Amino acid sequence: MSGIDDLPPLRDVIASHGLTARKALGQNFLLDLNLTAKIARSAGNLSGKDVLEVGPGPGGLTRGLLASGARRVLAVEKDPRCLPALAEIAAAYPGRLEVISGDALALDPAEHLEPPYAICANLPYNVGTELLVRWLTPPTWPPAWDRLTLMFQREVAERIVAQPGGKAYGRLAVLAQWRTEAQIVMHLSPQAFTPPPKVSSAVVRLDALPEPRFPADPKILERVVAMAFNQRRKMLRAALKGLSPDIEDRLLASGIKPTERAEQVGIEAFCALARNVAAG
Repeated sequence: MSGIDDLPPLRDVIASHGLTARKALGQNFLLDLNLTAKIARSAGNLSGKDVLEVGPGPGGLTRGLLASGARRVLAVEKDPRCLPALAEIAAAYPGRLEVISGDALALDPAEHLEPPYAICANLPYNVGTELLVRWLTPPTWPPAWDRLTLMFQREVAERIVAQPGGKAYGRLAVLAQWRTEAQIVMHLSPQAFTPPPKVSSAVVRLDALPEPRFPADPKILERVVAMAFNQRRKMLRAALKGLSPDIEDRLLASGIKPTERAEQVGIEAFCALARNVAAG
């Protein structure tokens, strides 16, 4: 028995089902159930709430979420080898775990979960950033989820919470912090995983704000920010020249010096520029 439920320890689960982490799937298994329970607790009070988990693998975090009181967990797993282990968890928590075999990028969680739901996942390294951007850019805001608790490579986590002025600050920071309260809540060393990755990891919690911090058209803001950071070494008057023939005037009207670079510009100023562009 493990410390959080009556199921076997994860090492035994992996051995009995012949599971080895596959690099091609971005897999690194977290085997310490005390750690997975801690990650689940960092997601806040899950009682009476549906939770989406992506890439559960052998189910360590899944068990933490269920033991923490989640009403229902929808686990999306691309690796069919993991399904028997997840089926054992589903049997131990009747009616509370639904496992979908497939690609999370092709899933609409709203078809399966009752909003507002939480998303909590040790994301596969190869799709983590893409999933985050999708969750941060839904057609309408506020989104169907109210909190994301996600594990990333530490470098990615630091980019999400970065402030203007540093190399880590970029498109991801603007997208995340414009609409959420983002913070790193946990650090994990490579030794916590099997096999140990070459980089450290961190858990980021993002709480959806009722409305964005500053008014702006999402698509225009995304375009402005992407152009600015795609050529981040250039001054903004050069990086954004394709945006408008009078870009210098627009930058000045938005309170931005045309000679500044993208990493020097805060979210409020980017939103002001997006509004200026939208005004034509």
